[in-house]
Amino acid sequence: MRTPLDRLRHTLLFEFLAVLIAAPIAHWITGQSIASIGGLTLILSLIAMGWNYLYNWIFDHVEHAQNWPRPRPLSVRLAHALGFELVLLLVGVVVIAWGLNMSLWKAFLMDLGFMLFFLFYALGYNWTYDQLFPLKPTAV
Repeated sequence: MRTPLDRLRHTLLFEFLAVLIAAPIAHWITGQSIASIGGLTLILSLIAMGWNYLYNWIFDHVEHAQNWPRPRPLSVRLAHALGFELVLLLVGVVVIAWGLNMSLWKAFLMDLGFMLFFLFYALGYNWTYDQLFPLKPTAV
């Protein structure tokens, strides 16, 4: 398992690099100022980090109270991922529409673009992170 300090490093590096990569791409696609896009991506990043912490805390407590089976079956993992992403999508659409003064439809499309970006970004980032900071083998 990763230490709390390692998890913090993982999260902060993940979000920092995501803002550095996503902001220029979103600026290029939308034509919005880099300051507006940079601020928006930073706000969305902070929302995602806070929601991740809160959502997993709530989910763990519900899971414990309901005595769900361990290890988590695929149905629970799917419900967990969908619940997280749906709320993040709804909040993201509102924040994007407000922050960039655009329609909810355009904000929805932009948020879908962010989700697609993060799908591939997370895959590459986590693979690279595991190469740079490998887990130490544990004795069984």
